[in-house]
Amino acid sequence: MSDGSGIQVTTLDNGLRVVTDSMAGVETVSLGVWVGVGTRDEAPEVNGVAHLVEHMLFKGTPKRDAYQISRQIEDVGGHLNAYTTREHTAYYAKVLKEDAALALDIVADMVQHASLDAEELTKERTVVLQEIGQAEDTPDDIIFDHFQATAFPGQALGRPVLGLPDIVERLSRDDLVAYVQGHYSGPAMVVAASGRIEHARMVEMASDMFGALPKPQAWTQEAARYSGGDFRDERDLEQTHVVLGFEAVGVHHEDNYATQVLSTLLGGGMSSRLFQEVREKRGLVYSIYSFASHFAETGLFGIYAGTGPDQVAELVPVVCGEVADLVGDIREEEVARARAQLKSSLVMALESSMARCEQVGQQMLVHGRPVPTAEMLARVDAVDVAAVERCARRMLDSVPVVTALGPVTGLESYDRIRARLGH
Repeated sequence: MSDGSGIQVTTLDNGLRVVTDSMAGVETVSLGVWVGVGTRDEAPEVNGVAHLVEHMLFKGTPKRDAYQISRQIEDVGGHLNAYTTREHTAYYAKVLKEDAALALDIVADMVQHASLDAEELTKERTVVLQEIGQAEDTPDDIIFDHFQATAFPGQALGRPVLGLPDIVERLSRDDLVAYVQGHYSGPAMVVAASGRIEHARMVEMASDMFGALPKPQAWTQEAARYSGGDFRDERDLEQTHVVLGFEAVGVHHEDNYATQVLSTLLGGGMSSRLFQEVREKRGLVYSIYSFASHFAETGLFGIYAGTGPDQVAELVPVVCGEVADLVGDIREEEVARARAQLKSSLVMALESSMARCEQVGQQMLVHGRPVPTAEMLARVDAVDVAAVERCARRMLDSVPVVTALGPVTGLESYDRIRARLGH
């Protein structure tokens, strides 16, 4: 199947989907495996197993030990990496076009034949615990885990991707094997490639290399239930880190792009409302921005700011005022500017084979098809003032999330913040 843009899709007999995005003007290939599972597909007693599996797949197979995996890809000047999110896991590489077969063979070997050696697991568990400790020591990083947990308390979608230390310490080889066998099946996976690659060749290689995938097993993903709430962690830091957030729409919702336009308008650049009012006019922060995260059936809209302990009492009321003022005060010219910013970021990403590979891989997992660039740009163009205002009203109707780390005594009460937002 082709969408007319050079992107082609083939589904193999085992359910594995192969998607390619041909780029004639480059000499490289970016490729990888995208798996449609992540942290929210874990049972609570094994929180962190998806991320630990990602680490362990680099630690060797019967065909290659850990050193050979890294050595073989670097012998040809390539790069190999992976990541885990709450809904996806990815293993990917970038190489010269003549080394695409080697890169795919390494990724296929890791994904299907990882030894998950118990001795290696003992060492890698320690590495992940160090990673958790490093995140805890980085307030402008860990605050987003607390934000997610406060928005979705006691739920899979609210648990940290890295896992909790006491759980990670207990994860066994059997836990990892069970997770891989239960989730890494053909229908849950996409092989994606972008760059100087022929689709037929990629399909041929994937057919040869991915014959050992386990059969699909049924599992039920826990539905998300947004809650909202307040979390504060008093720490001896130079700055107070604050995230104020609201419920947003899921990735399939018709207002998905309108939410992104709203985020750009409110806090997406130096011309945004928050940057101009909070940093330029008042000098309250160095860093402030807004963001929107879209999950399968829900989402989050957030505003991050870092400020001094003496400024936080002024900062939060100003931010609340900017959010409350959105309704009834959105102008066409700022919507047009936000649309232009969003469209340019979409188009600029097309210049990178890795970004295009990741885009089609994720689109296949989320939408079941590649989404043409023209379609995405048209959806951005269709966002008008009414759509942005609709998103702002929906956001303000939800119970807010307030998350703060650092010297928090100057931050006004949660009830006062709610009142400023009309609750």
